[in-house]
Amino acid sequence: MNTAIEHGFIIGPGFDLPAHFSPIYFPMGNAATGFFVTFAMIAGVVGIASIIAGFNHFRHWSMDSLPAAASAAAIAWTLTLLAMGFACKEIELQNRNACLRTMEAFLIILSATQLLYIAAIHGGATIRRH
Repeated sequence: MNTAIEHGFIIGPGFDLPAHFSPIYFPMGNAATGFFVTFAMIAGVVGIASIIAGFNHFRHWSMDSLPAAASAAAIAWTLTLLAMGFACKEIELQNRNACLRTMEAFLIILSATQLLYIAAIHGGATIRRH
């Protein structure tokens, strides 16, 4: 993806692509913006599913509900890290507005916060309610 974003996309000999072509078009930002926004939205939806599984685990607080909460949190975190990679690429390429800079900052902070959430889910597994 890094090479494709930096050097363009090759579709074959004799075919010309329009200038600034990106397979995921986004009307602002640079070549990484479409990928960043797409993966950030996917990570957000999976993060909401992780929160629902986490609330269910908190409500039941048993070893039976831990795997669902932990796996949903891990999947959401990996998708957030993927989106954070595209955010870093977008920062490197410059040419973005204040809204994108804010979204990048929130996503970078969210990746650290989700790691703490995973640690809290696993750390709370040893504490039981009586």
